Amino acid sequence: MAGLIKEDDIALVKEKAAIDEVVGEHVTLRRSGPGSLKGLCPFHDEKTPSFYVRPAVGAYNCFGCGKGGDVINFVMEVEHLTFAETVERLAAKYSVELHYEQGVGPRPESVGRRTRLLEAHRVADEFYQESLISSGEARTARDFLRARDFNGAQCKPFGVGYAPRGGEALADLLRRRGFTAEEIVTAGLVGQGRRGLYDRFRGRLVWPIRDITGDTIGFGARRIFDDDRIEAKYLNTSETPIYKKTHVLYGLDLAKKSISSDRRAVIVEGYTDVMACHLAGVPHAVATCGTAFGTDHIKSIRRLIRDEAGQAPGRVVFTFDGDAAGQKAAMKAFDMDQQWAAQSYVSVAPDGMDPCELRLAEGTPGVESLVESAIPMFEFAVRTTLDRFDLGSVEGRVRGMRAVAPIIKGIRDSAMRPAYTREVAGWIGVPLDQLELEVHKASAIKVDERPARKPEPEPEQETPGIALPDFRNPLVVAEMQLLSCMLQFPSAVPGPQLMELSVDDFLAPAHGKIFEAVMQVGDPSTNSLRAWSDAVRAAAPEEIGGYVARLSVTELPTRIDRNTGLPEPRFAASLIARVRDAAMRRRIDDVMAQLRQHSGDAEMAGQLSARLLQLQAAHARMATE
Repeated sequence: MAGLIKEDDIALVKEKAAIDEVVGEHVTLRRSGPGSLKGLCPFHDEKTPSFYVRPAVGAYNCFGCGKGGDVINFVMEVEHLTFAETVERLAAKYSVELHYEQGVGPRPESVGRRTRLLEAHRVADEFYQESLISSGEARTARDFLRARDFNGAQCKPFGVGYAPRGGEALADLLRRRGFTAEEIVTAGLVGQGRRGLYDRFRGRLVWPIRDITGDTIGFGARRIFDDDRIEAKYLNTSETPIYKKTHVLYGLDLAKKSISSDRRAVIVEGYTDVMACHLAGVPHAVATCGTAFGTDHIKSIRRLIRDEAGQAPGRVVFTFDGDAAGQKAAMKAFDMDQQWAAQSYVSVAPDGMDPCELRLAEGTPGVESLVESAIPMFEFAVRTTLDRFDLGSVEGRVRGMRAVAPIIKGIRDSAMRPAYTREVAGWIGVPLDQLELEVHKASAIKVDERPARKPEPEPEQETPGIALPDFRNPLVVAEMQLLSCMLQFPSAVPGPQLMELSVDDFLAPAHGKIFEAVMQVGDPSTNSLRAWSDAVRAAAPEEIGGYVARLSVTELPTRIDRNTGLPEPRFAASLIARVRDAAMRRRIDDVMAQLRQHSGDAEMAGQLSARLLQLQAAHARMATE
C-alpha cells in the first residue's frame, strides 16, 4: 500500500528518539531511583507525580491515569497526531530518512496532515522573516521595532517578520511549493474569497506562535499602518487542526528551560512584553495569544515548574496593565489561584506601563524590579476589592470588610488565615474580632465560579478479553515484579532458571501472556534493550499493551547496584523460585482434589496417585535447588 512507512525505519526512529528528551519537552522530569525519572502527568491534572519514564527501556507510564507506551505513543497522545504523522515528525527531528512501501521519501498525498500544515507554517515563517529584512515596504515595521529598542539580532530568536501589503505573495509562494489551496486555507495562512486566495495577514508585523517543541503553529500580527482597513490592533491565527489558542503560550519554547530550572514563570500580556522580559534578563516570560489565561495554560506551566504537593512551592508572577481591563484579568487569575500549589503573585507598574514600555523608560533594572516587586495574589485581590469602597467612612469600612471576608475565607493555607486576617483588619481600619466574625460567616469567594476541579481519572480498563491482575494477591505482586525485572533488566534474570518457567506457572492470565511474549521475542542480547522491549510490547496482546508499558517503568523493591546498574543477583532468582513453587503447589492441590473425586475408581485413582508422587518429588527437588 502506497505511503506505508517501512517497519525497519519505524524501529530506527524509536531507537534514535530518546524518550526522556521527547517527554522532557512537555514534562519536567527528575530522578526517581536508578534509571528512572518521574514528573507530573501531561494527560491528567495531579499534584503528586505518578508519571514515570525509563529511558533505557524506552517506555513511560502514568500510575494515576493508566496511560503508557513508547516514544511514539507519547507523541501521538500529547500532540494528538496520527501514527504516520508522529513517525514523520520524530524522523525529521532525529535525522532518520524514511522509506515507504513504494519508493523512497514521502509523497505529498501520503504525508500526515499535521506534518503538511507544520511545513506550510515553516515556509510562511521564513517568508515573513525575510520580508522584514529585505522588503522596502517593511521599513515601517522596522521603525516600529527600533522605536521599542529591538534590533535585528534581538528579533531573530523570536522570529519576528513582516507580512507584505499586496495580499497574495504568501499564497503564491505556498502554491509554488506544492501546497494545495485546501491545505493553506486549513492552516489559517490564507483565506478564500470570491476572487480567489488571499493572504490572511497583510501589511502587519508578525510573530510566529510556536508550540513547546519549537514548531510554528500560528502567527500573531500587529497593525502598523494607519490606513489598514482592519481596525483590530492584533490579529491571531484562527483555530486550526494544529493551533488551539487556549493551549498555547507565546514564548514557551524559549522560556521552558528557565521555567523548569528556576521553578518560576512570568505571565505577561503581549508579544513585545515577552521580548522585553527575555532581553532584560527575565527569560521565564510567556504570554497568551489573544485569549485569557486559563486552565489549560495552568496545566502547561504546572508541569514545567513541578507544581507538586509537598514540594517547596514554585513562583508564578502575573504582570497586568494598570487599567480596568488589567485589573479584571488579574481578578480572573485570582479565581484560578486554587489550581496552583505554587505561590502566585501580581505585579503592576505604578504608572501602568507594560514590560516593553518599562524597558524603554528604565532599561533592564525597570523590568527586573517589576517582576521582583510582585505582591501575593491574595493581597492584590484584597486591595483591588477594597479600592471600590470609601474606607474613610464607617459604611465604606463595613461594606469593604464584608466584601473581602470571602477572599480571606478562600485562602488555601488555613494556617496563614489568622495572620492575613489581622493584616487586612489593619488595612481597613476595623477591629480584628469584627473581621474574624465576618470571615467565619463568609463562604469562600466565588467557589461556584471557580473552574471545576476534575476528579482524578480512573485507571484505564483493558479490554475484557484478558483481565487485569488482582494485586491484592501477594503472589500476583511477585509475578508482576518478576516480569518488570525481565522487561527492565533482562540480563539480571538467570537463564537456566528462566527456562524452567512456563506460561502455566503464572496465576494471572495477563502475566502468562506477557511471559509468552518475552519467550517468543527471545534473547535480548541480540539487540538494544529499547528495541527488545518494543518487540515484547508488539508481541503481547494489544489489549494489555498499556499494562506492559506499566511494567516497563515500575520501580522494583530492591537495591540497584551503582556499578552494574542491575538489581541484586538473588532478586530475580528468588521471584522465579516463588512463582514456580506456587505453581507446583497448585498442581499438587489439583491432583489431590481429583483423587478425592475419583476415590471409587481404582484405575483412575492409581494414575492420579502416581502423578501425585511425581509432582511431590519434583517439588522436593525444587526446594534443594
